[in-house]
Amino acid sequence: MKYNSVFKNTFLFAGISFFSIGIWNSTAEINIPTKEIQVSNLRSNNEIKTGADNYNAYLPLVEGKKVGVLTNQSGLVYEESEQTHLVDFLLKNKINVERIYAPEHGFRGTADAGELIKDGKDTKTGIEIISLYGKNKKPTKEQLKNIDVVIFDLQDVGTRFYTYISSLHYLMEACAENNIEVIVLDRPNPNGAKIDGPVLDTKHKSFVGMHPIPVLHGMTIGEYAQMINGENWLANGIQCKLQVVPCTNYNKNIHYSLPIKPSPNLPNDQSINLYPSLCFFEGTNVSVGRGTNKQFQIYGSPNLAKTDFSFIPQPNEGAKDPMHNGKKCYGEDLSEIDFVEGIQLKWLIKAYQTSNDKSKFFNSFFTNLAGNKILQKQIEQDLSEADIKKTWKKDIEDFKKMREKYLIYNDKK
Repeated sequence: MKYNSVFKNTFLFAGISFFSIGIWNSTAEINIPTKEIQVSNLRSNNEIKTGADNYNAYLPLVEGKKVGVLTNQSGLVYEESEQTHLVDFLLKNKINVERIYAPEHGFRGTADAGELIKDGKDTKTGIEIISLYGKNKKPTKEQLKNIDVVIFDLQDVGTRFYTYISSLHYLMEACAENNIEVIVLDRPNPNGAKIDGPVLDTKHKSFVGMHPIPVLHGMTIGEYAQMINGENWLANGIQCKLQVVPCTNYNKNIHYSLPIKPSPNLPNDQSINLYPSLCFFEGTNVSVGRGTNKQFQIYGSPNLAKTDFSFIPQPNEGAKDPMHNGKKCYGEDLSEIDFVEGIQLKWLIKAYQTSNDKSKFFNSFFTNLAGNKILQKQIEQDLSEADIKKTWKKDIEDFKKMREKYLIYNDKK
């Protein structure tokens, strides 16, 4: 079953559409209609309140303090039938925001994946912006100078290789080393309680996978922050002074549709649902639709067997030079399939089996995404999806037991 969603193919912040039309081709021409979300519909999802919306819980904690904020375009506060960016909301409430810290994709969330983000100033407020996706991913002592507390507010998607949880780790570690408190404003996980995928082997730790967890971890970012502390994952087992402001009226088994895209290439609910499965293609020579308007809903390559579906990537927001730029890619369109449960390997396996050059199908980044060297070998050995998933079972069960003590919300159906 696919959920109806105001998020699909359109985004609105304060009445302005964020949907970016890309260029793509198919043997059957398709026109995708877009429609704007009305401001009156911005607060849906059964009146779930995010941590940012629970401002009465955190405003007293930062009053009179020098505050740093790690956030991006997803850091929205719902107040009096309007949505306001967290930084603007804090300033309106006379909170002393000294510095903004920007994750991958930048403070306004428009940069390409992996693109160097530079320090600067917010044009609206004049506040200094420190990039945590530039020269360093961990704030330095100088970058935290004169800060009493840092508010963290990013919309995560519950997936190991989505780098916002890595930014969370480094922020907590730096703040612990400098005796600075961290307040995490929690947000729902749009992938809910799903847990699936290989657990990372820490020998292959990287910014797209820092901790021994499965690809789908089934936690909110607030729960995850508690696990980082509780499992002593920070350097030398140091502990961060941490407070989590929880969501209210939230159950992970209720589908949550995001009111704004969390990053440039996750444009709708369908892409977020397919992202844990299709992101493995980022470690191959197959495009996942960057440079189209169906990012993480299609896949294809000039190296795959010809099919009835094709597309041609072109530069657009979040993809200045997409893979196979200007070349016809053959593959599959998954944008209208029903939502999938967990990780599906069938598309990755099919693409490998139909590639005209298997020796160049995988690249070294695949090991970082998989979190091990085993998955690539299993696919090359033509193991079935069912047999591959059996090898994940014990590690997933061990992870489920470990995570139980950090859960804040109902995790049972």
